[in-house]
Amino acid sequence: MNLTKLHHIAIICSNYEKSKDFYVRILGLTPVREVFREERNSYKLDLEVNGQYQVELFSFPNPPERPSYPEAAGLRHLAFEVNDIEEAIIHLTSMKVEVEAIRVDPWTDKKFTFFADPDGLPIELYEC
Repeated sequence: MNLTKLHHIAIICSNYEKSKDFYVRILGLTPVREVFREERNSYKLDLEVNGQYQVELFSFPNPPERPSYPEAAGLRHLAFEVNDIEEAIIHLTSMKVEVEAIRVDPWTDKKFTFFADPDGLPIELYEC
């Protein structure tokens, strides 16, 4: 097997319009394709990050809540790279998104922080 790169991340949300607004307007991801799958009563929105297709946002009727605290087995968080973490934090807080204090990775000396999407999915910003 020869894995070449990560293709996409799939996220199931509880409120499609709220999550769509968060990922598009607040985080700035670009919609590529939006479809309604009638047989599943579900939307699927394909989103790009900096010109690369990377995130699929799904809606399903009444999805169970995501166990998070204490951490559950499975996906821990989604991480996005940024050039200027302070600028990103100013943008997020201006949009009323609560952001944790900046931390520094002890192995790389790079800055990072966390915040949550509308369903509580932890999202990391990592300055490169």
